[in-house]
Amino acid sequence: MAKQKTLHDAFYETLKDVYYAEKQSVKALKKSAKAAEHAELRQAFETHAEESAQQVERLTQVFEIIGKPARAKTCEAMQGIVSEMEEDLEDFAETPAADAVLAACAQAVEHYEIARYGTLKTWAGQLGYADAAKLLDETLQEEKKTDARLSEIAEAINAAGTAGDDTEASNGKGSKKAA
Repeated sequence: MAKQKTLHDAFYETLKDVYYAEKQSVKALKKSAKAAEHAELRQAFETHAEESAQQVERLTQVFEIIGKPARAKTCEAMQGIVSEMEEDLEDFAETPAADAVLAACAQAVEHYEIARYGTLKTWAGQLGYADAAKLLDETLQEEKKTDARLSEIAEAINAAGTAGDDTEASNGKGSKKAA
């Protein structure tokens, strides 16, 4: 008979998942920084890549707190998001929408990480890992701050990038107006 899974097991498995995801995030952010044309977006990517490297270190500390080895488990969700980002980079490279697409892909990563860190923080608290919960909350707050910063930058990029879209709309190529 198989051992019944517990919240401890779920916590450890999710921790391994986010450990993998965070390492992939560092690589994706560095690639995005190289591709970004908008200076603020490039800086946001560079800053968050450094922050993400520190977050990986924090995760290592969480593994130590729970007495488990720091191991990554392939995160299918992050692989999908990164794959989509690479496809979008190819499809939109050197177009006016390229930076808007990069910002959107980065926010998809942030939203995934926010969901995972929120869950892990809650579970750590429930399992009595107060120090781990503090570390996870620190990262959660950084992820939320990065998401908010990306939103600000994206709004500026999107506003500048839609200036050329008016021509298509007036030529009947844009979205249809309600009659």
